[in-house]
Amino acid sequence: VLLEESGGGLAQPGGSLRLSCVASGFIFGHYAMSWVRQAPGKEREWVAGLVSTGADTYYIDSVKGRFTISRDNALNTVYLQMNNLKPEDTARYYCAKSVFPFPGFELFRRLQEYDTWGQGTQVTVSS
Repeated sequence: VLLEESGGGLAQPGGSLRLSCVASGFIFGHYAMSWVRQAPGKEREWVAGLVSTGADTYYIDSVKGRFTISRDNALNTVYLQMNNLKPEDTARYYCAKSVFPFPGFELFRRLQEYDTWGQGTQVTVSS
């Protein structure tokens, strides 16, 4: 089971980045997926999640209206489109596989409910 992120980099405040995570080794369309970030000196923070079918999405308040999570089950890929980036979005972003297909908001936030993590991709927002 493997998750591989890409798409991070340096962006200016107000800019955009699109992260991708390609999954392998499991039936991708059977599980909810999330993006989780960790800023220097801080704990990991769940950012966004979507259920196995992609029909329902969830976000933390600080990224609502700016970030969009989506998935393509035919390509075994989950995305995070990040617009209007802010310096406080600077972090390493991880893709994570939930143990559930249709978790609700509280289960999405519980990091112990994820059994597979990628290596992460660095996002730096700075002028």
